Amino acid sequence: MNVWDVTKLALIVAAPTLFGAAIVFAPKWWDAAADYWEARRPKPPQPLGPPIEQLAADLRRLLRLHASLTLSAHIAMRAHRLWAVEAAIAVRAVEACRALGLPHGAPTSPDEMAGLLRALTAAGMVLPAEVGRFTSDGRL
Repeated sequence: MNVWDVTKLALIVAAPTLFGAAIVFAPKWWDAAADYWEARRPKPPQPLGPPIEQLAADLRRLLRLHASLTLSAHIAMRAHRLWAVEAAIAVRAVEACRALGLPHGAPTSPDEMAGLLRALTAAGMVLPAEVGRFTSDGRL
């Protein structure tokens, strides 16, 4: 028996095992190769937040809700909702400033909040002309 015969015998014995291993592990190898190539492909730039149209619509809706809350309900009932709406307005206003490239900071007083909304209006965002008074107890 020479080397060639031993090699043929080893291939005949190992072929079914190698074929089975290739069938079992091929999906894993394929996924690993696909992940590698996906990671190497450059990613397109992603927006930092929601579209400016959505931010403007949210701000208009929240400002209308704020105006209706200040005109209705008992003060004890509306206080908590009013604070929550004002916090949401502040978050959306800061996001809108970031999207428009305006200098901004988190508003800490009613005057800062009104100034932030005026800056957004000056930048071209359409917001309600009349905005109710914001609370002055430091919950902004």
